[in-house]
Amino acid sequence: MKTLSIEKLKNKRKKYVAGLMSGTSLDGVDAVLLEIEGNGESTKFKILKFSSFPFHNSIKEHLLKLSSSKTAMVDDICTDNFLLAYIYSDAVKQLCKKADFPISKLDFIGSHGQTIRHLPNKTELFGYKISSTLQIGDPSVIAKLTGVLTVGDFRVADMALGGEGAPLIPYFDYIFFNNKNLNRALLNIGGIANITVIKKNSLPENVFAFDTGPGNMLIDFLSKKFFNEEFDCNGKIAASGKTDFLLLKYLIENDKFLLKHPPKSTGREYYGINYLKKPLKKFQNISKNDFLKTITEFTAYSVYNNYRLFIKNNIEIDELIISGGGAKNKTLVSLIKKYFGNKTKINNITKYGINPKEKEAVCFAILANETIAGNCSNLPNVTGSKSKTVLGKICLP
Repeated sequence: MKTLSIEKLKNKRKKYVAGLMSGTSLDGVDAVLLEIEGNGESTKFKILKFSSFPFHNSIKEHLLKLSSSKTAMVDDICTDNFLLAYIYSDAVKQLCKKADFPISKLDFIGSHGQTIRHLPNKTELFGYKISSTLQIGDPSVIAKLTGVLTVGDFRVADMALGGEGAPLIPYFDYIFFNNKNLNRALLNIGGIANITVIKKNSLPENVFAFDTGPGNMLIDFLSKKFFNEEFDCNGKIAASGKTDFLLLKYLIENDKFLLKHPPKSTGREYYGINYLKKPLKKFQNISKNDFLKTITEFTAYSVYNNYRLFIKNNIEIDELIISGGGAKNKTLVSLIKKYFGNKTKINNITKYGINPKEKEAVCFAILANETIAGNCSNLPNVTGSKSKTVLGKICLP
């Protein structure tokens, strides 16, 4: 068990940190082991080991029930808050074992948790205007099970100050991708897609970011429903279909989130199982392959349309850097390239030494390092928060 004080931990030259991420795609836990030096804009890191630990199908189906207000049970939410902490703890132990790295040498863990509800729009309740979010997989349980200090619940502090609590990746994007000569955007395609815009030679307060809409979520849903596949590997199924432009038009005209002005964030509450009920019924004569291709095109369109409406008039992007599981979907990426055209250079984040799937886990290790350092890591211009703040809860082992 680590007994090092937070002040001494903060001042260590090299820190060994595990980052954990399980996203809205519900495909499993991504875990990364990092060596980190410094903090803030002087941060340097080296990836020592990365592993993914897929959820068993029964766990995935169980968690999907928690994400719907119609099927979520209070007892399950309570129990799964601990269950996921056990799963995360095992992921850290297995990661260290694979890396031949003693867990006792780990300085701390940064864990995002599993979002089961994200309600950024304020509702009035007993005289209070409240927005809320819930990530389960309690960091205190992880700390006790691993014997390692754990930082988690990163979204809550920002929301307490009036922000949307998301996206949080832009802080990482700013530190590592700010460039003197290029206007850059970083597109992360997880279950939900989010974009970070960094004007050349930017200051933190000028960074602009928001969720653009669906990432893999709708594609994964149809892959499972139509083809009994967890996802469309490399976009091969979609590539065999054709876009149905009547369906595409219907989706565009009936999606209110696409036209919502930033700051904005979304999740399974909007793009979950109910989202496609009406279009599936209305367009039931469309072939399965064509339906999946059209949803893939809609996903690409939603990214570009957000750029066209909310970014392009202020900043023309020179380079778009794509990460997340969706970066491996060749059909989706080719459609994004089609919409953006030749003026914008599109690169995979692997060009910069990061595997697309590693990025979010790396990000939460870095955010945990910022918490330990006492640095503010939300960006009010991104989340809509009233002020900068330190994110996360520090849970002792």
